[in-house]
Amino acid sequence: MKPLFSRSGTVRRGLVTLLCGALTAGGLAAVGTAALAPGAASASSHREAPLISGTPQYDNTDLYAFVSPDKPDTTTIVADWIPFEEPAGGPNFYTFADDAQYDLHIDNNGDAQDDLLFRYTFKTHTKNGRTFLYNTGVVKSLDDPNLNITQTYDIELIRLKHERVVYRTKLAHDVPVAPSDVGKASMPDYAKLRSQAVHRTAGGGTTFAGQADDPFFADLRVFDLLYGGNLSEVGNDTLKGYNVNTIALQVPTALIRESAGQPVVGVWSTTQRRNAQGYYTQVSRLGNPLVNEVVNPQKDKDRFNASQPAYDAQFLKNVTNPELPRLIEQIYKIKAPSEPRNDLVDVFLKGVKGLNQPPGVRPSEQLRLNTSIKPSMHPKRLGVLDGDNAGFPNGRRLGDDVVDEALQVMEGELVGSKNDLGDGVDKNDQNFEKYFPYVAEPTSGSRGPLAKGTTSGTDVRSQLGDALQPAGSSGSDNTVLIAASAASGAAGILLLGTAFAWWRRRIQRPY
Repeated sequence: MKPLFSRSGTVRRGLVTLLCGALTAGGLAAVGTAALAPGAASASSHREAPLISGTPQYDNTDLYAFVSPDKPDTTTIVADWIPFEEPAGGPNFYTFADDAQYDLHIDNNGDAQDDLLFRYTFKTHTKNGRTFLYNTGVVKSLDDPNLNITQTYDIELIRLKHERVVYRTKLAHDVPVAPSDVGKASMPDYAKLRSQAVHRTAGGGTTFAGQADDPFFADLRVFDLLYGGNLSEVGNDTLKGYNVNTIALQVPTALIRESAGQPVVGVWSTTQRRNAQGYYTQVSRLGNPLVNEVVNPQKDKDRFNASQPAYDAQFLKNVTNPELPRLIEQIYKIKAPSEPRNDLVDVFLKGVKGLNQPPGVRPSEQLRLNTSIKPSMHPKRLGVLDGDNAGFPNGRRLGDDVVDEALQVMEGELVGSKNDLGDGVDKNDQNFEKYFPYVAEPTSGSRGPLAKGTTSGTDVRSQLGDALQPAGSSGSDNTVLIAASAASGAAGILLLGTAFAWWRRRIQRPY
C-alpha cells in the first residue's frame, strides 16, 4: 500500500466487481430517503464529539465483530472505551464508570431495532482508602490483597421486541476486571492476571473486561489539514503505546441469529450514563468506525451519540454529500466523485447485497456481519476490497485496515474511480492474540523512553541521588552515604533528647 493519495500501484480489486454490480442492480434507485442514515466509515471513534470528549470513561472508541477464528461456531464482539490511556497515568488508573451501562446491541432481522442487548455494569471496590496507591505491593492474582482498587461486573441479556423488553436474564455476576498494567515491579506476570479475567458465562459464552493495547492503528494527523496539506505527515501510528479499556464477548452464533436461514446480524454499541435524577441517558454510540468523526459535522455529533439506528434519517445528507472527498479535492486536487453518493448508502447503510445485506433491510448505521462466512485462513487487511469476504465491511476484525479501505471507497473505488489510497500505517504495533480475547496485552506503565536528557538507568539514579540505591548494594559512595546518614541520625537523636530534657524542666518549673 502506497502512502495516502498515491495514484500509483496496483488497485486492490477483490470483490469490487461484485460490489459495483450490487450497487447498479437497481437497488439504489429504490432507496427511500426517509429511512437512510450516516455510515461511511474511515477509522476509529476517539474524541469524536464535543460532549463525550470531556468524559472519556463513557467514550466508546472502537467496535469489532467477527466470526471467531479458533471457534467458528461462535461470534466475538470487542468494544473499547477510554481513548489515549497513558500507561503510566497513575495513581488513579483507568476504570469503567460505576454509573454507566455499557451495551452491545444486536439487530438480527434488519429492522434497525435491537433484538438482543448485552448489558455490562461495573462496581469499584477499594480495600484501603487511607493510601493513594492503586496497589500496595506486588500483585500476583486478581484477589491479591495488594491490589487496592478492583472492579467487578455483571452481564445481563435482554431480549426486545419493538423496543420493549420481553425477557431478561443474568449471564454473569461479580466477574473480576483485569486491572491497569501499573508496571513490571507491581505486576510482574500480567499475562496471569489477564487469564484470570477470562470468564465463562451462562449460555456457553465467554467474557473479558479489562485494559488492553489499543487495537486501532492509524495516522491521526489526518486532522492537520489531511496529513499536513503536503503529505508530510503519514506513516506514523499515532495510537502506538496507548491503551484502552476493553469489553470482549464471545457467544454461540446460534444465540444471536434470528434463524439459521438468516445469518446476518447488525451490531452497535452504546454507553448510557445515569443522570442526577437517577435515569440513564445515552451519551455514546458506535457502529461502523469513524462515522461521527469525519462524516457528521459539528452540529450533529452530540445528537448522533444520543440517537438510535431507527431514527437515522435525520443524518442522510451527511452520507450522500460527504465533506471528506471535497476536502481532498480542495487540498490535493483529486476530483471528488459525483454526488449524491448512493454507493456509500448501499454499502454502509444496508450491507452489500449477496454478502451481508439482510432481506427487507431498513437502512441504518450498523456494523453488519454475515455469520455464515467462515474465518479466513489467511486474512487480508483490505477485507472485501481484496477478495476476503470475512473482513470489513462484513463485520470488522482487529487486523482490518479500515482507514485504507474506507479512503478508497470514499474516493470512488466502487464507482470506477480506481485508487490505491492509504495512510501508510498497515498494521497494529503489537501482535494480536490467537485466542479470546484476541486483543494484545496493554503496554506496561513501566515502559517508555528514559527521562529527557538521560542515556541510561544509571544516569537517572545519579540524578535522583544515591539514596535511591537498593538495599544491600555496595560501593564507596554508599559507604559515605551511610556514614553521613548515621552521623545525621545520631545528631538528630541528640537534639531530640536535649529538647525532651528542656521540655521536662519547663513543665516541672512553670512560670
